Amino acid sequence: MADMMKFSVPGKPQYVSTVRMAISCLANSLGFDVEAIEDIKIAVSEACTNVVCHGTTGNGEYEVCCELREDRLVISVVDKAGGYDPETYREPCLECPKEGGLGLYIIKALMDEVEIVTEMGIGTRIEMVKYTK
Repeated sequence: MADMMKFSVPGKPQYVSTVRMAISCLANSLGFDVEAIEDIKIAVSEACTNVVCHGTTGNGEYEVCCELREDRLVISVVDKAGGYDPETYREPCLECPKEGGLGLYIIKALMDEVEIVTEMGIGTRIEMVKYTK
């Protein structure tokens, strides 16, 4: 059985670094090396920033869930902003990058598995997995 930790986070930019540090401590306790911890921190920052910029409504909060398993860390960033149509996602043009639009691309490049689950009218969950070995 996996241990789970949950954070309810105000949808404000200044709290992204707090989530980053908490996740970094968890990853360190699971034995991830420095490079993997940096990858996890960047991916979590991108996911949280996406929520802060595009996905907070109502009380302006979102949730970060961490499952600690023997062989992996599973991190979910969940908003309640009404959903996102994954069909609208397009890989960014790396030859002509523009500001914004790289968050999901970066997350997918840094994590071992990424799943985006969305329900229109309800919200979106970005689930990121990093294996310990």
